[in-house]
Amino acid sequence: MDSMSRLLPGRAARLAEILERDGATCIWCGRAFAPLVAPTTEHVVPRVKGGPSRLENEVAACRRCNAERGHRAPVEWLEECRRRGWQADEPRLHRSLARLAEAIGQEGGLRRARPYLDGQLRRLARLGPRRVA
Repeated sequence: MDSMSRLLPGRAARLAEILERDGATCIWCGRAFAPLVAPTTEHVVPRVKGGPSRLENEVAACRRCNAERGHRAPVEWLEECRRRGWQADEPRLHRSLARLAEAIGQEGGLRRARPYLDGQLRRLARLGPRRVA
């Protein structure tokens, strides 16, 4: 089993691996993490929608973004971040959703998360890349 398909012991260890994998910026607003902008683990597919607590479903977000997003769908929150003028990391979101879909495809399970995840991937594909004016 590779490091991406196992749970690490504790949130701090998962957060450290996520930061190494994705970089030290918030996926939603793009701010660099610093003493006043602390990173948190963010479930891309919310747990209330069947999203697992595993590395494939977790990214780093600042506390503000994590709290404001709540249980909103990831693509819905991405669109809100764009409206606010934030530098949301759409490629990182896509990688996270694809990584989770691949893990579910290989390992099975997560019946509740599958349709939600598939819908988010379709919606993200329709959204298209951000247009800079």
